[in-house]
Amino acid sequence: MPEESPVFLVDPYSSPVAVRIAGRASFQNVVPLKEFLKSSYASGKRDFVFDFSQCTGMDSTVLGVLAGCALELRRLEPKGSLVLSRLNDRNLELVKNLGLHRIATVDAGENGVASGVGATTALNAKQLDELENARLCLEAHESLVAADSDNREKFQDVIAYLKNRVEDEA
Repeated sequence: MPEESPVFLVDPYSSPVAVRIAGRASFQNVVPLKEFLKSSYASGKRDFVFDFSQCTGMDSTVLGVLAGCALELRRLEPKGSLVLSRLNDRNLELVKNLGLHRIATVDAGENGVASGVGATTALNAKQLDELENARLCLEAHESLVAADSDNREKFQDVIAYLKNRVEDEA
């Protein structure tokens, strides 16, 4: 039985902006989230809270998109904030292993900072071509290294492969 596509539910008008991830998030479906975050920064949004209570898993590209978000929010004026809320044990382990807990607020409690109650608008899925997907994955993994230098060794082969892939197509 194929796994159901994840849904990114958002409330762009709440403060902080609420995002709920339902299902498994991966490089194959994270594009709408990345685009939503980028447009949110551009419109002046600075505070985000992610509700992971319905997230069944995520890969390193999604974690890299989150790292990129946290790093971007630190660069903006005024600075913003990123809260990762209601993570299950496995997702919390992933966040900590990659050092995201150092650049974002992690609330692992069941009654987390955000319940995602207002996050009801689904982001539309979008497919990238192979080159665009390689660029997205490269940027995400570079963000993980920027977030925690210990990630360089973990992802050096992935980054080298993706750089070659992107350069070959450029």
